[in-house]
Amino acid sequence: MQTPIKIVRTIDDLRKQVSAWRAKGETVAMVPTMGALHQGHLSLVQLGQEKADHVVVSIFVNPTQFAPGEDLDAYPRTEAEDCEKLTAIGTDLAFIPSANEIYPEGFSTSVTVGGMTQILCGGTRPTHFDGVSLVVTKLLLACLPDIAIFGEKDYQQLMVIKRFVRDLNIPVQIEGGAIIREKDGLAMSSRNEYMTPKQRAIAPNFAKFLREAIADILDGTPVDAAIAATEQKLLDIGFQSVDYMEMRTVPDLELTTDPSQPARIIAAATIGKSRILDNWPVTDASRP
Repeated sequence: MQTPIKIVRTIDDLRKQVSAWRAKGETVAMVPTMGALHQGHLSLVQLGQEKADHVVVSIFVNPTQFAPGEDLDAYPRTEAEDCEKLTAIGTDLAFIPSANEIYPEGFSTSVTVGGMTQILCGGTRPTHFDGVSLVVTKLLLACLPDIAIFGEKDYQQLMVIKRFVRDLNIPVQIEGGAIIREKDGLAMSSRNEYMTPKQRAIAPNFAKFLREAIADILDGTPVDAAIAATEQKLLDIGFQSVDYMEMRTVPDLELTTDPSQPARIIAAATIGKSRILDNWPVTDASRP
């Protein structure tokens, strides 16, 4: 039987453990999460295990990245199950702080990244990335790992994190982990469990239609026309809304209509109570 994962709940205890590893010349990777772990998260942990001697996984449902009326209270909290999954793959340490540990009484500091936080998810969730930037800054400074790993499913988030880590000279290497998908192509997400069986059957078309749009663009269809047609197809099959669907440059996330330069189609859509994110590189490898 595997030894249960070690859990620490304070920044002081986290730093003591990381310092003990450092004293032995060992490296540390961090995987920040909000819990409700699935194979997508675990793949990031396994990537961390390949790149460092030890992996710290943080589990913290961050209140500052949820706007009023969003699903903060409903967001799944499954600490025991999460720790079992982390134990099963040999994770070294779980950092599971309280809200007061991260945001003590009187806390008043903010971290704001200009430009790329006002587009895509930032267009419909204007305070979201301030909350993400703040909590990730705090987690990185609490742990100071050699590497921190974030999933590419939240591609805008990954680019925002890379930007402020560079701008603030935080001495941590930021790496992206590939999107892990269900067998039917749907990107894994903790929010997928909000779907009814009917909605879950429809949802994989999101990835399928995005790939078809990329194929059309590469074959010469204007970007605006391909995206408009894709949005309509999603609405026709039962999606409530398409929050955004845009072709953006990598890594600066500038709007583009030129498929010859590095770019991704990045999109978010709502079906039932689930908001689905996905993105694909605009390359032949993304063709369905």
